[in-house]
Amino acid sequence: MTFEALGLTPALLHRLAELGYQTPTEIQKLAIPVVLSGKDLLASAQTGTGKTAGYALPVIQRLLSGPSVRANQTRALVLVPTRELAIQVSDNMKSYAGQNRLKVLAVYGGVKINPQMQALRSGCDILVATPGRLLDLHQCNAIGFKQLQILVLDEADRMLDLGFLPEVKRVLHLLPGKRQSLMLSATFSEDIRQLAATLLQAPEEVSVHPSNSAATEVEQWLIPVDKARKNALLITQIQQHNWQQVLVFCRTKQGADRLTKNLTAQQISAAAIHGDKSQGARIRALNDFHQGKVRVLAATDLAARGLDIKQLPVVVNLDLPHITQDYVHRIGRTGRAGVAGQAISLVCAEEFAELSAIERLIGQLIPRQPVVGFEPKQPLPESKLDLRPLKPKKPKKPKKPKIPKPE
Repeated sequence: MTFEALGLTPALLHRLAELGYQTPTEIQKLAIPVVLSGKDLLASAQTGTGKTAGYALPVIQRLLSGPSVRANQTRALVLVPTRELAIQVSDNMKSYAGQNRLKVLAVYGGVKINPQMQALRSGCDILVATPGRLLDLHQCNAIGFKQLQILVLDEADRMLDLGFLPEVKRVLHLLPGKRQSLMLSATFSEDIRQLAATLLQAPEEVSVHPSNSAATEVEQWLIPVDKARKNALLITQIQQHNWQQVLVFCRTKQGADRLTKNLTAQQISAAAIHGDKSQGARIRALNDFHQGKVRVLAATDLAARGLDIKQLPVVVNLDLPHITQDYVHRIGRTGRAGVAGQAISLVCAEEFAELSAIERLIGQLIPRQPVVGFEPKQPLPESKLDLRPLKPKKPKKPKKPKIPKPE
């Protein structure tokens, strides 16, 4: 199938040819016709499948035929969970729009609000925003939604994981009821479906991969190791395999900083990105990583969400994630666009519960490859695959108010 067969205009087809796009990915084949038809969409697609273009291209096409945007208004709103994803999506939108007249802006926290308010004075056709900053801008009367035609909720699962649901609901109350709504998520949990029921009207549902499955292009294995020796093991692996570009996931900000310090001491160039770093520092670290000035990028899950790194060969889990689904997101950073990748996890005995939950989620045991000299003193228990279906979380019961005792 070609992009032309999906119903895109000659102007967009020409732009895609300039960008080197030849054939649509599976999610693009499924999503583009739905969005062009004006229907609501609920889509499941993993990172690296081309999902941004799957909604960006038809959104751009629909907006090109509409009226001009007015001051302090937007015609399409894309809600994303992190600053990095906001920047990535807006850059992609600008690239796809090319020389067309659409104005695209990204707004997010962690930077001064005044320049964003000034940029919104003339309005924008597509606004990519994190929920908190969007609400701040609306409270300042810098953005309104009278002209809003399309809402996109990207990486909805991460929105819920990070506790953004109350803010998302506040945003939804501000939007016109008559609109097209698109919701994209790497996984379909019960919570996601409940949100979709309130957000979407008779949506078309598309799914590229089985729910919660790990990318098939990624070779996965784990190395059993004691917690205290993880950093030393990682250093030996980088040196032995001569990895020139590796993304390392750490559970905490302190862990990412500590790893970076240890790597630098061994003459391995490294940088960390996490929530305590300024936006400028995070962008510099990512650019240095892209350009090969830094071999190792140490990141927390929140900071790494939305990173767009082409043909990343290796991802290492220095720590297994607290949230089981994050394992799928993490290893989805490699093995993208059909290029093979490797995902290695350094697992200690204390993380056995997290390991078991991950293996149950992906429906397979992760192969173990012990490293001589790093055999753990506290052995990692053997895994047994639990194939029982995952049960949705039960809602928390409200706490009963305390009744004071009579004096």
